[in-house]
Amino acid sequence: MSAIKEAVDIARRPEDVFAYVTNASHLPEWQENAVSVRPVGDAPLGVGSQFVVTRRIGRREIPMTMEVDELEAPRSWHMHGIDGPVRGDVTGTIEPLGDGERSRLTLSLDFEGHGIGKLLVPLVVRPQVTKELPRNEQNLKRVLERSG
Repeated sequence: MSAIKEAVDIARRPEDVFAYVTNASHLPEWQENAVSVRPVGDAPLGVGSQFVVTRRIGRREIPMTMEVDELEAPRSWHMHGIDGPVRGDVTGTIEPLGDGERSRLTLSLDFEGHGIGKLLVPLVVRPQVTKELPRNEQNLKRVLERSG
């Protein structure tokens, strides 16, 4: 299956958007299914950084560890799941708009199922994310534009 991809324009500089969205501790503030986030270790964010995100998938709360593969401030990042039944693959890009005081954020998400996740991905995860991603991006836009 192809990745789920959505974009949103935000009235904030690319540096501001990048700093906020790549700080995993903010996920529950703008993503509907993110319950909690816990870093693995205490090193600053960088390639190889890991964090555990507990997400509500259907009626269950499922922890999954994500690892940062690429981090190119303030333009793009990539991370992927390394454990759990549902392993996400997330790519984010940020383009400056106009005079650089606005940004276009594009998120691309794909999933790999393991064990029970092979059933969850097509039946629950993809339909849930397809509905939630546009709302999550609008939540992010509201949060960032309100704080700016």
